[in-house]
Amino acid sequence: MQMEDYHKSSAQYLIGTVSKRSGVKSDLVRAWERRYQAVTPTRTAGGHRVYSDQDIARLKLLNQATSHGHSISQIAQFSLDELKRLLQQEDTQNYSPVSLTGDKRFLAEDYIEKCYAAVLAFDAKTLESHFENAIVELQSQAFIEDLLTPLLTRIGERWKTGELRPIHEHMTSSVIRSLTYILRNNNPCPDHAPRMIVSTPIGQLHELGALLAAIIAELNGWQVTYLGANLPAEEIAAAVKYTHSKAVTISISFSTDDHVIPKEIRRLRKLIGNDVALIVGGRAAACYEAVLDEVGVLKIESYEHFRRILEQLVAGS
Repeated sequence: MQMEDYHKSSAQYLIGTVSKRSGVKSDLVRAWERRYQAVTPTRTAGGHRVYSDQDIARLKLLNQATSHGHSISQIAQFSLDELKRLLQQEDTQNYSPVSLTGDKRFLAEDYIEKCYAAVLAFDAKTLESHFENAIVELQSQAFIEDLLTPLLTRIGERWKTGELRPIHEHMTSSVIRSLTYILRNNNPCPDHAPRMIVSTPIGQLHELGALLAAIIAELNGWQVTYLGANLPAEEIAAAVKYTHSKAVTISISFSTDDHVIPKEIRRLRKLIGNDVALIVGGRAAACYEAVLDEVGVLKIESYEHFRRILEQLVAGS
């Protein structure tokens, strides 16, 4: 029997089963298949992709290797034996997280330049393609922290100087929102995972910061209910009650001259009580430092600081 015939005859798993067995999210399987030909499924008469045991084995090994920092573009064509040897070598060597961080930072900086060029050209399709590739190569957390955050900061600065228009920022935000299904955690949270509500206060319409915070929390083991933007304190508090959440994270992106935000912060703290952690971040959060200190919120200084807050909340539960 030819190897190709064997592969076809053994192809029997739909992508949902493949995702569960390999640990690779369905959307990521499709991205690796489309962009790097990491696996080559066959199709049923009805047009559905079907995968073999060998495909699942490859995806498992590729998932392990990329989680160790290897670029999917460099290892996608490795054979099973080559992937196994690669992972075995790492088991016997002293793995240096410092060099990995450096490699990823260099890769992220390269993507920042390419993505900014796409933003400047107002080319949403190219920007989306760069983002998809970067998510695969960097993984979600590094993508958000090492690529997306500096890119958004640069866009904000260039908008103020007149190099970019508001539509450039809106286009970028729209592309990012369309890719959140890829950024989400591959692994389902266990039932006992700590729960969190994420939103923005009433009048705060820009939700990207809140959305990214929700993804970071999810990647760090929290079961997150994301409510979107512009919600009054009563609704956020009701969500806490329904979900039995132990934390609320809100993002404040813009400051206003009215007293709505201080009023909503005080109201929210009163409604959720002191046993529920209230976490606040966003580029305009510092404008409300007085009220944040007054009600005893945990202020996010960076994504790394946010992760430490989450770890401390879990440790103290």
